[in-house]
Amino acid sequence: MHKFIQSATVADRGTTQPVDHTTHRAVHPATAVRVVALHTYPVKGCRRLDHDAARVERWGLSGDRRWMIVDPDGVGLTQREVPALVTIHPRPGTAGPDLDDAAGLTLRSAGRPTLDVAAPVDGELVPVRVFRSKTAVPARLAAPAAHDWLTDLLGRPARLVWLADPTVRPVDPDFSRPGDTVSFADGYPVLLTSTASLDAVNDWLVGSGDPAAPLPMHRFRPNVVLSGAPAWTEDTWLGQRIRIGEVAFRVAKTCARCVVTTTDQDTGERGQQPLRILGQHRRGPKGVLFGMNLIPDGTGRIAVGDPVTVPAGPAARPFSPDS
Repeated sequence: MHKFIQSATVADRGTTQPVDHTTHRAVHPATAVRVVALHTYPVKGCRRLDHDAARVERWGLSGDRRWMIVDPDGVGLTQREVPALVTIHPRPGTAGPDLDDAAGLTLRSAGRPTLDVAAPVDGELVPVRVFRSKTAVPARLAAPAAHDWLTDLLGRPARLVWLADPTVRPVDPDFSRPGDTVSFADGYPVLLTSTASLDAVNDWLVGSGDPAAPLPMHRFRPNVVLSGAPAWTEDTWLGQRIRIGEVAFRVAKTCARCVVTTTDQDTGERGQQPLRILGQHRRGPKGVLFGMNLIPDGTGRIAVGDPVTVPAGPAARPFSPDS
């Protein structure tokens, strides 16, 4: 059994560090390692939802990426190919502290009629892939009105599918245990990022004179944002277990970043940052790195303000370009 220790001096529970919610930059020096933001993405590639609290399931945060837009071959459409996905604002079909994954969706986009989509609990099962190279898993087709709405908005054939059974898609076995599963997220149930590491990226951008600075945290589309740890401390948690509130997570893998991070999450416009600056400072053998992929060891609730604790014992090596 792992013995957990606090990663920093922890203030009274409920006292959270003020944060600029556009950049997630800490307003005052951190006194504890704590959660400062929680996000889900009900439809893969589309607009995020911000939460004060979220339920952790074994496959990720409740309500996170249970829906996906696919092409006629059943392959997921992402911001890599379709930046216009940022203009789609999904919301769950029920209110409350817990997202009901079977409650359906409301889809909104500027200049378009709002569409309510029922969860297709009896919809046709079709094979879909998050990426063309990945193994297909069964998902249920939404009603034709959703396909028509998306096709008209995106200007290309599109269908909406729902992952009725989130236990059917396994995590990469090289970085997981038997039984670990994931929703329609790229590869892992939860993505964690750090405000101090974003501050470091923006400091590099400012130092280079790049007008892109400051970049907001939502460029990286995290689920959990923490504050209070020095920049890149999360690298040293690789291969260990951390605890966020009442839930333990394995830190499975560093997150290699793609062109989605260069996409303005409000407009869909593309730039060059942060991939260019990360390439100069955070390039590893398998890409440029920002954030850590987590796998839950159990279920429970986490909330903004929760302390983040790390296990006692040797830490992983800090990142270096040769690691």
